Amino acid sequence: MTFTIRFTPLFVAMAATMPFHAQAEDEKTEGFIDGASLDILARNYYLNRNQLLPDVRDNREWGQGFIGRFESGFTQGTVGVGLDAYAMLGLKLDGGGGTAGSSILPINSPGKAGYDYGKAPDQFSSAGAAVKLRAFNTVLRAGDLFLSNPVIAGGESRMLPQTLRGVSLSNTSVEHLMLEAGQASFTKPYNQSGHRRIDTFYGRLADDRDSRHLNWAGAAWTPVEGLSSNLYAAELKDIWKQYYFDLDYTWQLNDLVSLNPGLHYYHTQDTGERLLGSIDNNTYSLHFAVNVGFHSLTAVYQRVNGNTPFDYINQGDSIYLDNSQIYSDFNGPNERSWKLKYAYDFTGVGLPGLTTAVSYSRGELDLSKVDPNSSGYGHWYSAEGDDARHWERDVDLAYTFQDSQLKDLTVRLRWAAHRGSQGYSAVDNDVDEYRVIVEYPLNVF
Repeated sequence: MTFTIRFTPLFVAMAATMPFHAQAEDEKTEGFIDGASLDILARNYYLNRNQLLPDVRDNREWGQGFIGRFESGFTQGTVGVGLDAYAMLGLKLDGGGGTAGSSILPINSPGKAGYDYGKAPDQFSSAGAAVKLRAFNTVLRAGDLFLSNPVIAGGESRMLPQTLRGVSLSNTSVEHLMLEAGQASFTKPYNQSGHRRIDTFYGRLADDRDSRHLNWAGAAWTPVEGLSSNLYAAELKDIWKQYYFDLDYTWQLNDLVSLNPGLHYYHTQDTGERLLGSIDNNTYSLHFAVNVGFHSLTAVYQRVNGNTPFDYINQGDSIYLDNSQIYSDFNGPNERSWKLKYAYDFTGVGLPGLTTAVSYSRGELDLSKVDPNSSGYGHWYSAEGDDARHWERDVDLAYTFQDSQLKDLTVRLRWAAHRGSQGYSAVDNDVDEYRVIVEYPLNVF
């Protein structure tokens, strides 16, 4: 598959602001081979989604994934050249008999509608690479990318990760400041082998409404210890423009106690041909955490101001909101939600590597102004009443072996229970969901 990168005015304008100071003497000169690494992650993933609504099928899948990532160093000289490559393999251990469709394994007939949720393929795989250039603290990558920022982040929450195909540019000339920009045109979903056009979570069922590409640019700033901030802008062609800001501060009162307030904010506005209709959405979350020794207690308030849900790249993790949970994101139209979370590190009782977290989230939506005829979003929400409520309970228990031959092996158990009122959403059903994830990382060199 071939692809063409087109630099739009937004991308060019943001990239042009990046400083290219002549600091060649500070560049690493490790060499293409000497600076190379190869890592393999074996991830065993079981997901059981028990649907509690009548006439809704359960989803149960179990698979074994292998993710290999090679990263070269850069050749020496003013302009260094390098190569990043990956290969992934997913094996089905269980997922037939009408229980497929949990998103761990491929579906037989991917498309906009009419998925075949029968027996999943026995295996699926993919591979890709990106060429990279480095000069004066600036790195340019073109090809298959692992991206992670608030407006475009590949999904990492399933057996295999999501990748995106395009170009990215990053610069670290200024101390404590990282600037980046890029454009992505295709995505490889985490449960598929091939690439497809970028679509959004809520717009994925809309025929012929995939975007041609997404442009982004942003800055990550860490001026002092404990303080961080991000500012990003993105344009999903003919769908929406999105702007993001966050601020997070950890105030260390003493060796035992710290406070952590933080804010995440998104503004989304329709653009171009408005393939998903009218969008004018302001979404934010506020958190405040108190950490005492090995205990942590966090309170969250989240709000969606707009008659459409907060939308993001399909299967991606670019939803940096505090109330994005295991099952629901609490991001419906005009939704207000709250969360209380408690976490504990068992190092405090002599069990290093064992951690747990429990949380309860509750949301309320005002659907009175939602247009049921909205081309991209209206079909997700029922017209049965103006108000809707839902809640979710989550439990996470993880253990990482600290020594012996199993060192670095992680076993994670996750449980989520979600319940919603009549007509809440076609997105989040009433479910009990169980996940068992076993990961073993191996550094080959």
